[in-house]
Formats: sequence, structure tokens, C-alpha cells
Amino acid sequence: MCVVCGCSNNSAAHARHVKTQAGEADVVQVNPGNGDLHFGAGAARVSVPGMSQARAIQLEADILGANNRVAVQNRAHFEAHGVTALNLVSSPGSGKTTLLCATIEALKTHAPGLHVAVIEGDQQTSFDAERIRATGAPAIQVNTGKGCHLDAPMVSEAFAQLHSHDHHAHAPGHAHDHHHGDAHSLLFIENVGNLVCPAVWDLGEAAKVAILSVTEGEDKPLKYPDMFAAARLMVLNKIDLLPHVKFDVARCIELARRVNPTIEILQLSATTGEGMDAWLHWLDHSIGHDHHHHEEPAPSASESALRDRVQQLEAELAKARAALSADATI
Repeated sequence: MCVVCGCSNNSAAHARHVKTQAGEADVVQVNPGNGDLHFGAGAARVSVPGMSQARAIQLEADILGANNRVAVQNRAHFEAHGVTALNLVSSPGSGKTTLLCATIEALKTHAPGLHVAVIEGDQQTSFDAERIRATGAPAIQVNTGKGCHLDAPMVSEAFAQLHSHDHHAHAPGHAHDHHHGDAHSLLFIENVGNLVCPAVWDLGEAAKVAILSVTEGEDKPLKYPDMFAAARLMVLNKIDLLPHVKFDVARCIELARRVNPTIEILQLSATTGEGMDAWLHWLDHSIGHDHHHHEEPAPSASESALRDRVQQLEAELAKARAALSADATI
């Protein structure tokens, strides 16, 4: 039953009525077979009660435009300080903070001279920042209140705090210095747990890294396509749990590549350490690439096919390992 007019049918007239009540014709698509609704069918790809699609587009352009101007400044500031900034995005509970803590500990051996710092985003509490600080790395907590994502001005202010006298981004155990020029530094920005809003907000980062745990379901790349389309890398985390969950690794990879054909994919467990070497290698490459600006040639068709085949084999191997582990526990 329609809560506005009281009608209770799936006629074309009712569908038009729903569209009108949504604020504008053709904003919502109605599946005539089952009544499913899609409120992102308009030009703005979002429905706001009482707001036209044109107005929604204009507001988004104004807000994101203001944000992006600060993001450009952030990017220039990062470059001036020799910083490679990575924006870690995911749903809540994917293991971002656990991965960060494991990464910081691993980098102490893998790259002992590397400066590492973290900006932590959450609606409330400083729990995650405290976990990061316990590793010896500096961290600034940014609480957003009702906000569902970090924005470029928030990151700008947090970065300034990191570079204050008390929170300077330096490697644990190394002398305090103001590094510029060729000195390399790594800044992890752990965004608010949310697979929707952070996708469109540029923070000035070198890349977005989408973290997906095997406890969430392999269909997430299609459910939240904007996020995975915006990410350079997808980290498939918690693979140590594969024997205990129903998760199709090969299908997840296929769906992610359907959304973003160029997305890179790593499989790891921040808890057991499996796959961490590949993650550290990816970080090495990101730092070198961003600071030396090497232009890599586009992969040939054969190279792309080989990469796809490697990913497929890795997925099959992970599935086989999971099956063997399951058999061993019986």
C-alpha cells in the first residue's frame, strides 16, 4: 500500500505516482515484474525528497568542487614533504586497523628508515588511533560526528597536527627531523567504515585501497561499484577464515574486474601474515612510482590475459587450500 495515496497496485499509473512523489519524473525505476525500486536512475544518481535532479547535481558539484580544491593543496603539500598518502576504504570490520598495525610492525624490518604515520577516521572514539600509537607510529584521530566520511579539509588539518612538534610523522625509533625533498614518507588515511560516500571524496591521496574481508561476501564489488571503480587496489583480507566461511574468491575477483578492469588485487591475512610480503612489495612500488613519476607502458593484451590467468590460478589455489584445511579439521 502506498503511504501517500493509499493505493495498492502495481499498475503503470501507480509507478508514475511513485516517481512523482519521489520528487521528479524518472528519478526512480520500478521493475514491473517484482516491484523492485531503483532510486539512482536519474541524472544525479541519487534521490533527495523535494529536490530536483538538476539541483542535486549542482549541490554536489559545489560541495565536491570546494573539497577538491583543498585536495589539490593536500596533494601538493604531500609531495613537498615527500609523502605518499594512501586512502584505505572499506566497510566496518574489514580489518583495516589490524592490517595497519601489522603493516607498521612489518615495515620496521622491511623498511626501517621509512617514515610512517596514520590519520584515523571514525564517527566517535580514539580507539583505533590508540592502537596505532601503540606500535610507535604517530597517529591523529579525526572524529566526524554524524559525518560518514573524511574530507580534504579534515585531512589537511590532521596532517598539520602530524607535522606539529609533538606529532611529527617520523619512523619509530628514529630522530625527529623535518624531512623534505627526496625523503620518503608513507601516510595511511584510514577512512570511516563506509563503502558508499568515501568513493567520491578526493583527499589528495595517491590511491584508494579498498579492503574487503572474506566474511563480507563476494558480491560487494557489484553492490558498491563506485568504491571499487575508484580504487587502485583491492585487498582481500582475512583469507585465513576461508575454511570457515562461504566465499567464492574467483567470483569476487571476477566481479571486481567487471567493475574496474585495471584494479590490482592482493589476498592476505593480517592476522597470520600470509600474503603480507606482496602487500609490502606493493607499498614499495607505490612509493617509488609516486615520487619518481615513472610512466609505465600500458599492458599488452597478452600481459593482461596473463595477469587475469594468474589471478584465476591464485583464486583456485586459495579455494583448494580452504578445502584442504576444512578436510583436515574433520
